[in-house]
Amino acid sequence: MTDRSGTTDESARDRGQVIGHGVLWLAKWSLCIVAIAAGAWVIGYLTAKLWVVVLPILLAIVIATVLWPPTRAMTKRGLKPGLAATISLLTFVGIVAGIIALIVPSVVDQSPKLADQATEGVNKVREWLHGPPLNVRDEQLDSAVQAIVGRLQSSADQIASGVFTGVSAATSAIVTFVLVLFLAFFFVKDGPRFLPWLHTVSGPRSGRHFEQILVRIWTTLGGFIRTQALVSMIDAVLIGLGLIILGVPLALVLTVITFIGGFIPIVGALVAGTLAVLVALVGNGLTTAIIVLIIILVVQQLEGNVLQPILQSRSMNLHPVLVLLAVTAGGSLYGIIGAFLAVPAAAVMAVTIRYVGEQIDAATTEPSKAEVKEAVEEATPPTSPPDESPSAPE
Repeated sequence: MTDRSGTTDESARDRGQVIGHGVLWLAKWSLCIVAIAAGAWVIGYLTAKLWVVVLPILLAIVIATVLWPPTRAMTKRGLKPGLAATISLLTFVGIVAGIIALIVPSVVDQSPKLADQATEGVNKVREWLHGPPLNVRDEQLDSAVQAIVGRLQSSADQIASGVFTGVSAATSAIVTFVLVLFLAFFFVKDGPRFLPWLHTVSGPRSGRHFEQILVRIWTTLGGFIRTQALVSMIDAVLIGLGLIILGVPLALVLTVITFIGGFIPIVGALVAGTLAVLVALVGNGLTTAIIVLIIILVVQQLEGNVLQPILQSRSMNLHPVLVLLAVTAGGSLYGIIGAFLAVPAAAVMAVTIRYVGEQIDAATTEPSKAEVKEAVEEATPPTSPPDESPSAPE
C-alpha cells in the first residue's frame, strides 16, 4: 500500500488475507458450535434412555434441598447425621401422607355431587345451543353425540390397554417414589462428604472450581424451592379461603392443586386457576365463577408484583421470558415432570454460565500492581540469609 508521499506501508495486510483470516475464524467457531450441539444431543439421548435412573436422582436432589436445613440444624445440636436425616425424611413422608389423606375423602364425597352438577351444566349448555343466535337443532346435537359414542366404542381396545398402562405407570410411580426417598436420605446424610471426595478425585485446582459451582447451585436450588414453597403456600391459602367461603366443590383439592401448581412458574398458576374457575362454574354457577376468577387474578397480581420480585429475584435471577421458555421446553420433552424440573435446570445452567463468565473476566482483566507484586513474591523462591558470622581474624 502506498501513501501520498509514495512510500509503501509494509505493515498493511492484503485484502485476501483479511478475508481468509475471517473465514477461518468463522469456520473454527462453526465447528466448535457443531461439536457442542452434537455433545448436547448425545447427553439428551443418554438422558432419555436412562430417564428411569436420572429422574429419581433429580427428584431426590430437589427433596434433599428441602430436608437439608432441618437436618443441618439437628446435627448442629449433636444428633448423628443418620438420625437427623431419618427424622427429616419421616416428617416429610408424614406431611405428604397427610395431604393425600386430606384430599382423597373430599374427592370421594363430593365427586357424585360434582357429576350431577356437571350434567346440569351440560343441559344448560344444550338449552343455550338451542336458543338464539345459534339455534342448533336436536338432530345435529344427537348426531354429534352419536359420533362421540361411536368413536369411544371403536377405541375400546385402546382404552382397555390404556387402563393397564395406567396401572403399570402407577406401580412404576410408587417404585420411583420409594427410590427417591432412599436417595434423598443418603444425599442428606452423606452430602457433606461429597466435596472432600471431589477435591481428592479432581485435584485442588479443578476441585476449587467444582466446589464453587456446586455450592452456588445448591444455594440457588434451595432458595428456589423454599421461596417457591412460600409463594405457593400464600397463593393456596388465599385462593383456598375464597373457595371455601364461596362453597365451591372440592375446595380443599383445588387448594392443594394450587399449591403444587405454584412450583411450575407461570403455567402452573394458569392451569390451577382455570380448573378452579371451571369447577366453580359447574358447581355454583356463573356468578360464583366470576368471583373466583377475580380472586385468582387479584392473588396472582399480588404474587407477580410483590412476592415474586422480593423473594425469587434473590434466589433465581432469571428473566420471565427464560422461565417461560424453559417450562415450555421441559413440558414438551418430559411432560409435567419436565415442566417442574425445567426452572431449576435453567437456574443451574445460569449459575454455571455466570461462574464461567466471572472466570473469563478474571483472566482477561489486567491485574493490579498489588496483585502482580503478590504473584511475583509467591513465584520467587526464598533466598538463604547472608552469612552474618564474624570473619576470621587476618
